[in-house]
Amino acid sequence: MFGRLALVGTLVATLAACEREDPTLFNIRKQDRSPDEFSILPTAPLQTPPDLAALPTPTPGGVNRVDRAPQSEAVAALGGNIERGSGADRGLLASVQRYGVTPGIRGQLAAEDLDFRRANDARLLERVFNVSTYFKAYRSQALDQYAELYRLRNLGVRTVAAPPDPATTE
Repeated sequence: MFGRLALVGTLVATLAACEREDPTLFNIRKQDRSPDEFSILPTAPLQTPPDLAALPTPTPGGVNRVDRAPQSEAVAALGGNIERGSGADRGLLASVQRYGVTPGIRGQLAAEDLDFRRANDARLLERVFNVSTYFKAYRSQALDQYAELYRLRNLGVRTVAAPPDPATTE
């Protein structure tokens, strides 16, 4: 009995001592003291209407009673001109939609991603110990940013703001 407990304790200590890279981009908890992005939103105070039965039914993606034009209000809050932005949006949308738009692309991508994640599911011990397998599952789809940077530079594209490769600077 004692030998089994010692073996289990040794295995747990060995697993706990395994060190991996800290995936800082995957960590969604806020660790720094930077300003909160949502604290600068120019939202009007909430109001209770006099007759709750007269309220319209909620529409996902529709306007609400507090923020009637959130994009225009955000442009104005950042010091921009609301009238100038509307024409630029039409040109951008026309450029993006020139090859067509798939209407149900979000649902299609969600279903395909669910199938991909099921095919690349975590192993039993990874699920038991809540080990993230996100990076391992999507490794084949990751972009090697420095290989792409060098490819663009070889084509003559100026990449003046790109940081140096940390592997070559050390």
